[in-house]
This record gives sequence, structure tokens and C-alpha cells, in this order.
Amino acid sequence: MKVLTIVGARPQFIKAAAVSTVLRRSHDEVLLHTGQHYDYEMSGIFFDGLDLPAPDLNLEVGSGSHGHQTGAMLKGIEDALLSVRPDALLIYGDTNSTVAGALAAAKLSVPVVHIEAGLRSFNRRMPEEVNRVVADHLSALLLCPSSIAVDNLAAEGVVNGVHLVGDVMLDVLNWARGRTPSKAGLQARLGVERGAYILATVHRSENTDDPTRLTSIMEAFNDLDEPVVFPVHPRTRKLIAGSSAGLRPHVHLIDPLGYTDMVDAASSARLILTDSGGLQKEAYWLGVPCVTLRDETEWVETVAAGWNRLVGSDKERILEAARRFVAPDERPSLYGDGLAASLCVDLVGNLELAGQAG
Repeated sequence: MKVLTIVGARPQFIKAAAVSTVLRRSHDEVLLHTGQHYDYEMSGIFFDGLDLPAPDLNLEVGSGSHGHQTGAMLKGIEDALLSVRPDALLIYGDTNSTVAGALAAAKLSVPVVHIEAGLRSFNRRMPEEVNRVVADHLSALLLCPSSIAVDNLAAEGVVNGVHLVGDVMLDVLNWARGRTPSKAGLQARLGVERGAYILATVHRSENTDDPTRLTSIMEAFNDLDEPVVFPVHPRTRKLIAGSSAGLRPHVHLIDPLGYTDMVDAASSARLILTDSGGLQKEAYWLGVPCVTLRDETEWVETVAAGWNRLVGSDKERILEAARRFVAPDERPSLYGDGLAASLCVDLVGNLELAGQAG
């Protein structure tokens, strides 16, 4: 079976690292990188650190408005589909790369496989929410990380081809835990001690593109009483430089980290402040309390378990949570057993069998 896989942003590289390894044992995969994250620090470093095969195709779309970016991807993916002629197209998550892949494949009657299907924030102002809803309703095979995701799809009338598989990011995290970080001595270089710093990430447009929200978050970082290690997306770094909140010395702006280095940084932190969906889950699996800089989350199970607190961008709420939030003693198992990639590939193989039967 020939599968065209679409990736374009950091979380997708991580998920593909788990699935591609298993997929290529029994199927022919063509990996297409849209170039949504186009510079080395946000793209190449993740391929290097994850043992992910180099992309066979790269659209090099780069940055731009949602319409410009998605339109360029749509044409490029359509051309790839016509050239490769795959039996299925595989997409991950909720980016512009995801929705462009789903649209292009659906219009050419190529079955779409959506890994991480069924997530909902119920906030249509988020571009990611629009992307995931459209992708789900165009998919033939919907592979869900949680029972809540399955229920979300059922509430929208989507029941065929829906399967609960768990989260492939847990597969990768378990693999990364056994590897030595490539940037040894991160804590020593920054003068911070394990368990005595906060790890922060801010990248979602709802925070970075709103000067009021971004300034409030940066002011909260400034007022914290302990070191903040802050790997920064290049675009976010420019926006921070242009904001009215100059960062104080205890806030360490550093270049983006490769995956194994990021896992090491997260596991060694006292607390994580983030607007990243992936890092919310990783914090939970690593047993590190998480404060989410958003008003809602798709990963509601981590909040219900008491390990994740939603605070939005309000400075005082961020500070109160960072200083007083204590996670409970119990940490129930969430999002599968770390074997989701094999389940996904088995279900992709069943698509081929169904096609042969038809």
C-alpha cells in the first residue's frame, strides 16, 4: 500500500516519527513536508532529533496569511497526489497543512486518514478548530487519542471509520526518555538547577498576535520569583522585541530545542507554562504540573485530573497559578499505553483490504 503523509509543523514531525517507523515496515510511504515551519530551527532540528526519514517532497511554502499558505499547500499537495497516486493520504493534528491535505485528497477521492481526530476546543475563532473540524468531516479513517474525542465526533454525526487508538506522542516520549539529550548541560549553561525553574513556551496566534495578551504574559514572566527557561519561535521573538514588556534577566530566551532536549528540559522543570497542546500532554506524562496560557484546551482530561490549570493570558491568574498550583498525588493513565502507532498502522492496512474487497 502506498501512503502519502503530510507534515509541516513541529507537533506533526513528532507524531510522524512514531508512525512512519512502523508504517514503513509493511507499506510504501512518501513523506511530504509543506514547509509551514520552514527554517532549520523550527523544522530541520526536529527531523535530526527524531530519527524521522528525510522528506521525499518539500513544498517550501513558508509563512504568510492563512489563505495564502493554505492555497499554496492545496496546489502543491494536489500535484503530489496526482504524481504519487497513493492509496491513502495521512494527516496529523490541526494545522493549515492538515486541512490542505484533507481538501486536496477528498477532491481527488483519495481516502484520508486523520491521526488525532475528534479534538475540539469549541472555539471557532481558533484557526486550528476550523482546520480540525473540516479535516474530520473529510476523513475516511479517524484515529482518536481519547474517548472524549470519539464522543465529540459522534455528537457531530461522525461514527463511521472512528477508532480509539491513544496518542502517538506517548510512543515518541517513551522512546525519547531512553536517549541522551544532544545539548548536554542546558541547566548548567543557563545557571538553573533541575526542579528549580519554569519552562515556558508561547506560540499560538491568539497570544502572539494580540499585543495585549502577549504583553500580559510577558509581564507575568517578569514578576515570577524564579528562573524561566523560554525556548522561542523566531517569529515570537520578534513580536516580544516589539512589545512594551522588556524581559528581565531571570527570563532566559533561548533558541528552539530539538525533541529530546525539550523532553529533558520539561522533565527537569518545576512547572510548565505553555499554550502548546503537545506540551500539556508531555507535562502530564512526565509528572510536571502545567499551567496553560489559554482560555480552553482540547486536552480536557489533564485538567480534570488536576494536573493542568487554564489561566488564559491574565497576569494575576498566571502568577497565582505559578506560585500556588500543586498537582494531586494521583496521576491516572491517559491517552493510551504508548503503542498507538502500531494500532494506527494496522487500521491503515485495513483500508487497503477494504479497497481490495470492493
